[in-house]
Amino acid sequence: MVRPFLPLNALRAFEASARHLSFTRAGIELHVTQAAVSQQVRALEQHMGVQLFRRLPRGLMITAEGEALLPVVGDAFDRLATTLDRVGSGKVRELLVVGVVGTFAVGWLLPRLEDFRRSHPFVELRLSTNNNRVDMAAEGLDFSIRFGNGAWHGLDATELFEAPLTPLCTPELAARIRSPGDLAELTLLRSYRMDEWARWFAAAGAEVPANIAGAIVFDSSLAMMEAAEQGVGVALAPPLMFSRQMRGGSIRRPFQASISLGSYWLTRLKSRTPTAAMTAFAEWIAAQAPDCGAGPFPASS
Repeated sequence: MVRPFLPLNALRAFEASARHLSFTRAGIELHVTQAAVSQQVRALEQHMGVQLFRRLPRGLMITAEGEALLPVVGDAFDRLATTLDRVGSGKVRELLVVGVVGTFAVGWLLPRLEDFRRSHPFVELRLSTNNNRVDMAAEGLDFSIRFGNGAWHGLDATELFEAPLTPLCTPELAARIRSPGDLAELTLLRSYRMDEWARWFAAAGAEVPANIAGAIVFDSSLAMMEAAEQGVGVALAPPLMFSRQMRGGSIRRPFQASISLGSYWLTRLKSRTPTAAMTAFAEWIAAQAPDCGAGPFPASS
């Protein structure tokens, strides 16, 4: 197959001009004349059949087409430079970009990453944390680890494990709790899922207290548990992701009852062909996933 011609010099001229919004400053950076940069950009526009800049008396204004092209070109040049540096240094490694919901990254993945690094030295792993909302194509992710039911359009999803939720709080608050009804006198903390506290009370066989309407809502379980550690209230969170705090004694689990609202999943775009690094990571995390027991139920006092 004949590969399409890529006008690399013109793309470089466009990228520099878009950053500076000036052919003159782009020429200084690229060590060519302003006229040469302008000619390269004009040639690229003719090649693509679109206008990338509007020429103004004092500079440039990038068009919508130019704005769409710029991040792609910039990322391509960055990747090319990184690869050339690896090859030139004799340290060829395969890049793997993984998006991870922050709770999973801090509470489960980070303590295990050294094992992955030792087992797969050819993989250069980059992590991007999020709050479970992610656009894999736009962010250039090979994998995304997220929480839910596994039904995401256009994605292949492999279930890792469930992470049931239960009340978690400081030892001081735990000492005041003897039954679910005692939670009616405390501040409740929850995620964006409105019904989770009601479902937990149902699982515990208790009436739903009126104060769930005033629960403080967080978009991050990490932030919610920080509030819980500071004694703000009682969080409904997965103890599996906060085992370090529980072992350290800053967080206690007053009740056995828990609810499962979903699982953690390893996802990738269906259109993404797995690389050697992706296969290595998928096999490694699948082998690690069974090692996710929350341990014995801790006493509350």
